[in-house]
Formats: sequence, C-alpha cells, structure tokens
Amino acid sequence: MIPWLEHVFADMNKATLYSRSPRRAPSAAGLPGGAPAAGEPPPAASPAPVAPPHAPTAWRHHAALWSLAGALLALSLMLGVLRLAPGGRVITQGDIDAAVRESLEREPLPSAAAQAFDAIVPSVVRVIGLMQESDSPDAQPEKRAMERSLGSGVVIIDNGTILTSLHVVSGVKKVLVRFADGFESEALLVGAQPENDLAVLKALSLPDDLQAATLRSTADLRPGDHVVAVGHPFGIGPSASYGVVSGLKREFRSAEGGQTLTNLIQFDAAANPGNSGGPLVTMDGHVVGIVTAILNPSEQRTFIGIGFAVPIENAAQAAGMPPF
Repeated sequence: MIPWLEHVFADMNKATLYSRSPRRAPSAAGLPGGAPAAGEPPPAASPAPVAPPHAPTAWRHHAALWSLAGALLALSLMLGVLRLAPGGRVITQGDIDAAVRESLEREPLPSAAAQAFDAIVPSVVRVIGLMQESDSPDAQPEKRAMERSLGSGVVIIDNGTILTSLHVVSGVKKVLVRFADGFESEALLVGAQPENDLAVLKALSLPDDLQAATLRSTADLRPGDHVVAVGHPFGIGPSASYGVVSGLKREFRSAEGGQTLTNLIQFDAAANPGNSGGPLVTMDGHVVGIVTAILNPSEQRTFIGIGFAVPIENAAQAAGMPPF
C-alpha cells in the first residue's frame, strides 16, 4: 500500500488513550467495497447508512474518510492494472499524486480543529447555577437575576458524571446541566477539589446515547501543540476556539485574591466567562485539561490571549478515576 494511504488508514484506526466509555465504531455496512473483478456485473447498490438520531457529528467525518480511502484504493488498483497492461503508458507516481490532489480539491477534508470539535461536542454540557431552587434558566431576562453563574462542563463517564470548575457551582442552591442535544437535567455536586478549582457533578437524568469524552495524558503535551477550547462563553454555544499551548506548569491567582492555582496549562485559544469548566482538547478530540481561568488585568473580564486549564490528571483524580 502506498505511504499516504497507510497514513489515512492509521489515522482512522488510532486507538484512544483512555476512556471508560468507548466510542461506537461505524457499522461495517458503511465501509465501501472493493472494485468488481473484470467481467463481473457490479454488485447491487446498497442504501447509504443512516446515522442514529443522537450519533455524534464526527461519524460523518469518519464515513467520509472511509469513502475517500476506498475510492483512492480503487483508483490505485486501477492504475496498477493499467501500468501492467501491454502497450499502455506507464503510470507514474506523479500521475497518482495528481489524481489524489484533484480528488481532495473537489471534496476537501474538514480542518483538524473542526474534527476535534465534532469529536468532543457530544460530551460538552452547559452548566447553570441557580440561587433559588424555584428559578428557571429559561426565565425572562429581568427574572434571571437570581442565576448565580453560567459555565461549561464535560461528560467523562456515560452514567452522567460531569467535570466542571468549582467556582461555577460554588454557593448555588440548584445546578442544571443542558446536554448537547438540548436535554436538560438537574445535577448534584458529588465531589470537589478546591485546590484545583474542580467540581464533579452527577446528572439525575440522562439523554439517550450519552457519549463520554476520551481523556488523554498531558505527559507528551508541549508548548506549540494545537488545542481547541470548547464551551459556552457568555452562555453562547457550544463554541470552539483554536490556538496553541503557550506554556506548562503555570501559576494563577485571581484578582479577587483567591487561592493560587498551580501546575496549569497556559493556552491562547479564546476563552471568556462561561468557558470555565469546559474541555481543552487536542486535535484528536481528546481532553487534556479543564478550562479554569483567564488572565486580564482590567475589569472587563474579557480574553486578552492568556487562558489557563487544569491538567486532566488532576481532574480525573477529583472524579475518583484511575491515573493514566
């Protein structure tokens, strides 16, 4: 198999590094077949696979990658046959590369950031803290003054276990979580790690086919690695912002003089109030941190290019999960 095609298959079959809830693989019926042998009638067309109602959007990209890889494999086989045909022009590697470029220009693959977002977004939730148990998150603006906070969270176990920032839910009377498909549930605070501004929530009811995020060790994370922050800034979302890891083992102390947080990941993907508790993910959609704070010396509390996330190793410990 030619090197670039091996790379395509390697990316599609990469094993996740850690997860208590393995993602569902696409059905074998969705994989393209090989080209028919010469002289044989083409096989009867099968209906295209249909994603289940709650399947993650990343399913579309996996199907597209398999379709593209199958088409390119068929093209390579055809060109190989032509190369061996007596009297035929010898097909060069340049001809194959040109055909691949033309195919990619017609149907370009999604960006790495888009694929990372699609992989994580089914596991991202909006977290709403209410000061009174009778408050509603959908109340009119003048009635929403009782809302304590808005933040984000990420499902790490498909039984409804969610990680978020402790300051998002600290002091509230009631916590609601809104899942990616719009399903809403009350959640209970079942764990906390104040030294890392982490909280563990457990949703009381769950949507169908809830998908947990895949967690990844930060041991090989380096400044310059690309990352995506996903959450609900100012309650808008889920939103994605793209950037790089700016540094590791940083310290942060809020302007209010709260506890100093240590061993943080510094990143420059845009984050604003409401992103707190959301995941920081690598280009494969794996969670390496939980967004906790932004640095801004002014009073506007808006992003100026410096954000911080708690490494996922600390977050997993807060949830009582085994280390990597």
